[in-house]
Amino acid sequence: MNSVPEARRPLDGIRVIDLTRVLSGPFCTMLLGDMGADVIKVESGRGDPVREQGTVRDGFSWYFAAFNRNKQSIVLDLYSPEGKAVLERLIASADVLVENFRPGILAKMGFGPERLEAINPRLVSCNINGYGSVGPYVDRPAFDFIAQAMSGLMSVNGPADQEPMRSGQPITDLIAGLYGAFGIVSALRARDLNGAGQHLEAAMVNGSISMMAFLASEYFATGRLPERTGNDHPLVAPYGLYTALDGEVAVAPSNDVILRRFLTTIGLEELMAGPHYDTNEKRFALRHELNALINERMRSVTQAEWIARLNAAGVPCGRVQNLAEVFADPQVVAQEMAIDVEQPGHGTIRMVGFPVKLDRTPCAVTRPAPELGQHTREILELSGYTDDDIAALAVRGVIACAPDR
Repeated sequence: MNSVPEARRPLDGIRVIDLTRVLSGPFCTMLLGDMGADVIKVESGRGDPVREQGTVRDGFSWYFAAFNRNKQSIVLDLYSPEGKAVLERLIASADVLVENFRPGILAKMGFGPERLEAINPRLVSCNINGYGSVGPYVDRPAFDFIAQAMSGLMSVNGPADQEPMRSGQPITDLIAGLYGAFGIVSALRARDLNGAGQHLEAAMVNGSISMMAFLASEYFATGRLPERTGNDHPLVAPYGLYTALDGEVAVAPSNDVILRRFLTTIGLEELMAGPHYDTNEKRFALRHELNALINERMRSVTQAEWIARLNAAGVPCGRVQNLAEVFADPQVVAQEMAIDVEQPGHGTIRMVGFPVKLDRTPCAVTRPAPELGQHTREILELSGYTDDDIAALAVRGVIACAPDR
């Protein structure tokens, strides 16, 4: 089914005031912008710190560009009375407010939940934070590494004989941003049904805990702490990386049916008929011995040959790819998971594409990441400020506008 160009995208007409910076919040608002929301990124001083992080090419941070597409930028002093008055006017005409200050900070600035409801009863407000807004850790600063440690994620990640390992990507930031976006669209739907906005929060630690899946279920059921198992599966054996003639092959025989296919394909079908490996419990207890037998057999054939044979037999498998290989993979290319965005004045920036594919109203980049303060004047004009008002605010340092190119 082809996309329909004239169809409105899912969040067309939804205005988002974005008070976030760094990663969890900007990822959340980027997702909303990709779905068509009008996102106004409110910055102060030198702007989001990510503007100066990562590799800067042609005067622009590719890290910043990747998480701030489909947004406009206004520079506003949120600690001045006049700046707060501007923000209040923006909130009054918005559908969504997103911020990732520690809980209570926005209230100290004069925009607590009651005040926001008084300004705009239909507003959906979202706070993305580290630990949630209730409990003894509310005031603690939170970063991805700490959230990975505190959520239990690191305790189950890595080989058994080594220290706990963090996930390479900032996973708790991304999970919190994803849950924030999910909560926001859910609250917007609730507003359609009930006529009123509401406040929601998405915490990094909570989001990571929610991803513990069967590890948490097994702990609840048995009271036993899960062990770190590296690339072996915590519940199923055999399962993991196996060594072919020229490198590793990842194989996931998650049940007995697939396992029989796997062992038959590599010529070890007799193992499941013997008394040592006929149940998962026995195989799990002897998984190191079993892995050695599988590796011995698989070392006789190349990665590519095993992957072809195993996929043909219906066994989930693949090889560990680095990012260069990932973005050159024909499947990834076909899915358009790397896109090129023209950044005016800075050339073309490559970034990750859209993981959600809507067939009638697809995600799109309608705006590249904004220059700091690029849309200050435009946003204020749309909010009813005159040229004289804008000039006066600029002179007093309440706002800043990007210089004309």
